[in-house]
Amino acid sequence: MNKVSKLIFPLIAIVLVVAIIWRSPINGWGSLVWLAGTISMGIIRTPHERLNKGNEITESRQTAVENALLAIVAIGSALLPALHLTLGVLNFANYMLPLWATAGGGGLLVAWVWLFWRSHADLGRNWSVTLEIRKDHALITSGVYQHIRHPMYAAIFLIAIAQALLIHNWIAGLSSFAAFGLMYIIRVPREEAMMCERFGKTYEAYCRNTGRVFPKLIG
Repeated sequence: MNKVSKLIFPLIAIVLVVAIIWRSPINGWGSLVWLAGTISMGIIRTPHERLNKGNEITESRQTAVENALLAIVAIGSALLPALHLTLGVLNFANYMLPLWATAGGGGLLVAWVWLFWRSHADLGRNWSVTLEIRKDHALITSGVYQHIRHPMYAAIFLIAIAQALLIHNWIAGLSSFAAFGLMYIIRVPREEAMMCERFGKTYEAYCRNTGRVFPKLIG
């Protein structure tokens, strides 16, 4: 990233934040809660992205399909909500929710922040945005990974549901759930196949004792 980009992106982010706050009386207080969640995502993830840049990658399965899925998720979870909340271009698809539903979205977002943070903390140097194996890659089975294999995905589903409750718009509200749901369906089998190849019977046993996004007892 060049110097110009390093200046432009923060400026755009600041403008978007100010615009969302300015239009919150129109969009409702749920928009401010969504904004807080989005900022929290950056605060939680950025240190791990910087730390893991130094990882020595021994195998990468990043494909054009995965890059496309990541782009779709970014559009659904950030771009469409930002366009709606700042410009109101999707107002034709607005809907109304009772106060308790919006408050429920806030509660889900609090749960998301904790689970998203804990998932990154437990993975440490083993986390990456794309599918890859690093040197000395370890299978994490403790912390939130003790009962579910993909707590980070569970966390993203939480914020996707929260988005629909906080942003009252059929497109901007539901776009994150639709986008991430598509990515989950396509990516998880590939990710688990990669882990099975890397860790063999140890990972197979781990899968038998855990659920994907819910504890085995539930799902």
